[in-house]
Amino acid sequence: MKTDLRILKTQESLRNALLELLKNKPLESINITELCRLAKINRGTFYLHYQNVHGVFESYFEEIIDDLRKSYEEPYHQTNFNIQNLKSDMIIIFHHVKRYEGFYHIIFDETNPIRYYYKLFHAIRKMMKDLTMNSIDYLPEEQMEYFVSYQTNAIMGILVEWHSNQFSTSPDELNEYLYNFSNLLKWFPDQQGDVE
Repeated sequence: MKTDLRILKTQESLRNALLELLKNKPLESINITELCRLAKINRGTFYLHYQNVHGVFESYFEEIIDDLRKSYEEPYHQTNFNIQNLKSDMIIIFHHVKRYEGFYHIIFDETNPIRYYYKLFHAIRKMMKDLTMNSIDYLPEEQMEYFVSYQTNAIMGILVEWHSNQFSTSPDELNEYLYNFSNLLKWFPDQQGDVE
């Protein structure tokens, strides 16, 4: 069933207004009146879709995480989970981030509460754990937990660095970086002394 275009327009207006307000104040300090004023909708319309300002953020966050999940899983589907066949142009996670750049600016802004960062971290970690459990079954459970956290922090680290550069590096260039990083261990010699 298709969503009414008026509903989509209202949701988009509220999300854009929320991102604008989040540039200057934390979520808890934003009230419905100022959000509606900036979004140019009335309170009655707001309450048809959400109970509170937090609901707008949660709804938007879930939409973004769903798109992030699809973007992250795409190379797995393209390689039929034989990730060793990965090519850099199969990676689309950075195109996702660029599409939602305004949201990621808020998440990684050091003046905003760190809980936004951790909310994203836990969402990415869950996504990675689900994929990793399907493709790696030889690690003990405790080691697997550390491995998943290691992977999650690698992605978060790249995103933080990209944010610190105002997202100026192109997504295609970052795809190449991530591809090279994933192959980094292959560049190390098997035995000490093999490097000439």
